[in-house]
Amino acid sequence: MDKLFNSAHLINLIAKWRFHLLAIVIIAAILAMIFSGPAFITPLYKSHAIAYPANVEPYADESETEQMLQILNSQDITDSMIAHFDLAKHYEINPDYKYFKTALYDTYHEHVSINKTPYESVRIEASDKSPDTASMMVDALLDFYDKKIAHLHKSKSKEVIEMYGIQLYKKRKVLDSLKRELTRLGVEEGLLEYESQSQEIMKGYLGTIDGTNRSQINSKEVERLRKNMEKGSGQLIELVHMIGYEAAAYVEVKLDYEMAQRFYDSNLSYSNIISAPYPSDKKSYPIRWLIVLLVSTATFIMSLLIIFFIENNKN
Repeated sequence: MDKLFNSAHLINLIAKWRFHLLAIVIIAAILAMIFSGPAFITPLYKSHAIAYPANVEPYADESETEQMLQILNSQDITDSMIAHFDLAKHYEINPDYKYFKTALYDTYHEHVSINKTPYESVRIEASDKSPDTASMMVDALLDFYDKKIAHLHKSKSKEVIEMYGIQLYKKRKVLDSLKRELTRLGVEEGLLEYESQSQEIMKGYLGTIDGTNRSQINSKEVERLRKNMEKGSGQLIELVHMIGYEAAAYVEVKLDYEMAQRFYDSNLSYSNIISAPYPSDKKSYPIRWLIVLLVSTATFIMSLLIIFFIENNKN
């Protein structure tokens, strides 16, 4: 074997068998060209898109890009793609095959690639025998991604809307109860507003209403209001403060409720597409010149080894 790697011996060996080696390599190259043609290997066309996630929040410690990768590779989207393009028929996989699902999923992942780029974007690639189908598959992946995120967001928004709806109902009941009690104090006790009524009672009690004659003052009514004020003023003040507090809390909850409703009703896009997919006019597989080069090189090396063993046996 050491003789084989001796440069002088190797050159002599190649020179001696040059015509045989040349013929073998040429035949191998021609066969490689033939068998790598479309008659034997179905050419594939590649389409790709580059996108950044948008309008999403990361879960736990993962980034928005990692979240996008997880969702694009999810089983839901894979099954949606298989159903939408009828990939079992498209890839000519027999449904009666024992490992039908395994073969289908493996073939899908061979033709569809989703990876993170160094710039925190996501590159989506699809290969197919039809350039139009490859482009449509990339478009469909982005569309299914938007729908999946929208479904997740809407389901959570609906829960939030229901929660705020319950809060609003409870706040409304409390406000109505406080207003009824305030109305009762106004109707039964004549208590409407503490500060202004206190001033009016004091004026009436002292006989100083607008400087008019004391005989014009309804002393009995003043006395009745004074007694009612003494008895219910604390409750009146408390009710007024509680109504103000509950009204402010109600408005705050209502704003949150309307915000959640706005998100639920919105139709947002959840990806920023930097590079859109398009049907390729050049096949990406097989690379015929590379196949011919590899086959020719391998044939030359194998032929050289066989020739060496032939020469070695002769000696």
